[in-house]
Amino acid sequence: MQNDMFDLTGKIALVTGSSRGLGSGIASALAGAGAQVVLHGSRNVPEAIIERISMTGPRPKALTGDISKASICESLIAEVMAQYGTIDILINNAGTIRRAPAAEHSEEDWDTVIATNLSSVFHMTKAAGRHMLARGSGKVINIASLLTFQGGVTVPSYAAAKGGVGQLTKAFANEWASKGVNVNAIAPGYMETDNTAALRADEQRSRQILERIPAGRWGTSADIGGAAVFLASRASDYVHGHVLVVDGGWLAR
Repeated sequence: MQNDMFDLTGKIALVTGSSRGLGSGIASALAGAGAQVVLHGSRNVPEAIIERISMTGPRPKALTGDISKASICESLIAEVMAQYGTIDILINNAGTIRRAPAAEHSEEDWDTVIATNLSSVFHMTKAAGRHMLARGSGKVINIASLLTFQGGVTVPSYAAAKGGVGQLTKAFANEWASKGVNVNAIAPGYMETDNTAALRADEQRSRQILERIPAGRWGTSADIGGAAVFLASRASDYVHGHVLVVDGGWLAR
């Protein structure tokens, strides 16, 4: 296999929720492979993130908007199209989590998580997909979760949303694979992010988690970035409707 199968030079990639965490790591990896990245944040994208990614590839453009609203999803894709005339790669990474026992999980928390983590994937993919289908090529990568496969505890809305992301990935792939558009997902395991800071600081809980992970360590954004480059590149042209688990072996345990 030639190295240029992973080359993303000239490709336009929008990464939602890329103002920090895994999203910024994915954006850096895509930029490092040559893609022109468009960052996204719900409110803003820190200048430090923009500068860091500029060191690995083309200087990224930054957009803002609340993707829990369908109209914002449409406008984000429209902005990318107006600026670059195309969209080659869409990474549906943005998400949120609300923790509460199932019997006490509020309707507001349910609605917020479902809208942000699941409905936005549908709206963003549909909006970008229209352009990809018209051109006959494109890559959509959804960020799923270990809770795409497991139920979790005190996160019923998150588990439902991420389970839905897995099924939505397959549903889009079934319709679009024959039309040149790849739709896949990545399911990260326990990763070193702001969201897991409390877990990693809890000595007992962190030890329990690490004992379950065959790789013996927490994952990093670089682990996810490599998977994203693969699914965004020509190397994955025959991969459709797949949820790629990047978890250090957690699910195999």
